[in-house]
Amino acid sequence: MDLIKQIIERAKSNKQRIVLPEGTEERTIKAADQLLRDGVADIILIGNPSEIQSLATKLGLKNIDKATIIDPLNYSQKETYANLLFDLRKAKGMTIEQATKLAEDPLYLGCLMIKNGDADGEIAGAQNTTGDVLRPALQIIKTAPGISVVSGAFLMFTQNKEYGKDGLLFFADCAVTPDPTASQLAEIAVATGHTARALTGEEPQVAILSFSSKGSAKHPLVDKVIEATQLAQKIDPTLSLDGELQADAAIVPSVGASKAPGSKVAGHANVLVFPSLEVGNIAYKLVQRLGNAEAVGPILQGMAAPVNDLSRGCSVDDIYKMVAIAANQAIAAKNK
Repeated sequence: MDLIKQIIERAKSNKQRIVLPEGTEERTIKAADQLLRDGVADIILIGNPSEIQSLATKLGLKNIDKATIIDPLNYSQKETYANLLFDLRKAKGMTIEQATKLAEDPLYLGCLMIKNGDADGEIAGAQNTTGDVLRPALQIIKTAPGISVVSGAFLMFTQNKEYGKDGLLFFADCAVTPDPTASQLAEIAVATGHTARALTGEEPQVAILSFSSKGSAKHPLVDKVIEATQLAQKIDPTLSLDGELQADAAIVPSVGASKAPGSKVAGHANVLVFPSLEVGNIAYKLVQRLGNAEAVGPILQGMAAPVNDLSRGCSVDDIYKMVAIAANQAIAAKNK
């Protein structure tokens, strides 16, 4: 977990403006109080100001007065944001009246703040579904240049220090896209490599996984991974990336040397890209439960600015970590 400490310290050293649209949700406001106490980020809470203050008093929180609090029904830039949303969506049939109403929705408002340059990232999902969080993000912030698909990565802190980077591996996609095409899978691989680079500050070793290693099996599903590997290598030639590799060939040096001789990634991968959401989601949950690994995420990838989705069963600590991660993503995006 040293990486989480590094992520938090990096966030403190270059504070970003992170908006929390669920400002009246108890875990969210507790996490906001801790983040403000520790100076991890500049926090923007969206919600009724009197309700936020009342909840802060009830919970004995001492730092909420350091946050910027935005009342979604009554704020000075409502007309600006409504016009921004109208301009973005009028081609899809949105009226100015609809835009004005949506500019009062905290999830839309948070994304509009980011689009307008008034915030650097967003964390939501403690109260809302993934679909509700993603919809305004895709309509307003949209995907990053050259990326057409959003995916979700997990940091997997495992007990086996010999695998990945001292036991840390990145898994994707475990949260968003059910059945990616070869081109989408390539984009997911590149995005996950960039996430790993942004959060660790080191060059990742990316493996696109299959049930075959370098032609050991023939099947259309294997062909998809082979094509995705070739496309990913073209998208970002700077990434150390290989496929198709079985899981053991990707992370075990002796198996990698046997099954994929000559591969620089085989046996040393710390980023594992799964061929479908089905496989990725099952894999991360099994590793988490059977291997006693700590799973941090999902970190949404492919967006033009950080928007991360929480589980509705999340803890205060989960929100705290995800804000720090979003801050690191924002820092990396600005540097890029």
